Amino acid sequence: MSPAAAAATSRRIRGVDAARGIALLGMMSTHIFPLFDKGLDGGAAEPSFVGLVFSGRSSALFAVVAGVGLALLTGGSRPHFGRGLMADRAGIAVRAVLIGAIGLLLGGLDVNIAIILVNYAVLFLCALPFLQLRLPTLAGLAAGWMLLSPALAFLLRPWALANVPPEGVLGHSPGTADLFQPWMLLSDIFLTGYYPVLQWFSYILVGLTIGRLDLLRTSHQLWLLACGAVAAVGAKALSWLTMDKLGGYAEVAATGPAQRADFDAIYVVNMSWVEQQDSWWWLGSASPHSGAGLDLLHTSGTAAVVLALCLLIGSRWPALLAPLSGPGAMTLSLYAAHVWIMAMVLEVGLPLTRGQLYWSQVVLVVVAGMLFQAAGWKGPLEAVTSTAARATRTLAGGRSRLPS
Repeated sequence: MSPAAAAATSRRIRGVDAARGIALLGMMSTHIFPLFDKGLDGGAAEPSFVGLVFSGRSSALFAVVAGVGLALLTGGSRPHFGRGLMADRAGIAVRAVLIGAIGLLLGGLDVNIAIILVNYAVLFLCALPFLQLRLPTLAGLAAGWMLLSPALAFLLRPWALANVPPEGVLGHSPGTADLFQPWMLLSDIFLTGYYPVLQWFSYILVGLTIGRLDLLRTSHQLWLLACGAVAAVGAKALSWLTMDKLGGYAEVAATGPAQRADFDAIYVVNMSWVEQQDSWWWLGSASPHSGAGLDLLHTSGTAAVVLALCLLIGSRWPALLAPLSGPGAMTLSLYAAHVWIMAMVLEVGLPLTRGQLYWSQVVLVVVAGMLFQAAGWKGPLEAVTSTAARATRTLAGGRSRLPS
């Protein structure tokens, strides 16, 4: 590879890593700061800045960039096939199993965080049959999945809830103990949990589609920026038309699950706290974590905008991205460290404000990421997963290659 090509590849990866770093910092903010605050004199709850900006969007960005990473690992704009693709799939499957194991261990911590790693690992496994597809096919699949999966989830969730054993506990971060209740675990991962794979696979397909672009080309970066902005704004506009102008919000507000004092605020910041049933109008919402098609479209659009901006900056001024791309290159290690720190803070009861707790971790994350990047090191958990994936890929008959 020529020096120019190597530099271009580094800049492209730095842009992707920077987007992943933004997702990490955004998710950390939603774990620490409240998503809505009480109004003046104890009045109605009001959405907070973190709730309005980061809720739903940060985790969606994390998932979309995961899809981009899978595309880069399997050939980028020229997807692998044959024996090379078989080796890619084997390496990705091992990586997914290890990530899922880490997620199960973190799920055993006493911490009020919806840990994404088990769902993230299952999304990787679900992507394996789609890795050979090219951009037009992936784009069509992403659009169809985004349209149909929310309706399918709406039909299946009541059935899943009715068939979960009475002792089952839904809506929590999966832990090792859940392996002994496989039906509950599968229900939580695919339908009833915080990151339902049935709908969230849309983000992986969107990421795979983006990753099949030539991300080094400025024209493709600008195209991605424009399409993302149109999707994000258009989804919110359609939701406003459906829910506000056509009466959808009044219909869902009259259902049983919406009969709670803080529903108006929850509708704006996090719909995972409400069981969406009794009305098809729920599918017209673009609210964060609603899992509706317009929510998936809006958050995919915002993810595309963030990624496009990072790629554009990384192609011209890569040094500017170092505080983000460093952490973004080792998010698995830093995410696990963040969850562990939050569990320890909860157990010890450190007298820190939310702001102090967040910004101290931001400094830790950025400094660690930049130091590891400058030294050319992988994060500890990244080293384990990439080494195992590379060894598996070699055993499966493919060329050993560095992960993107």
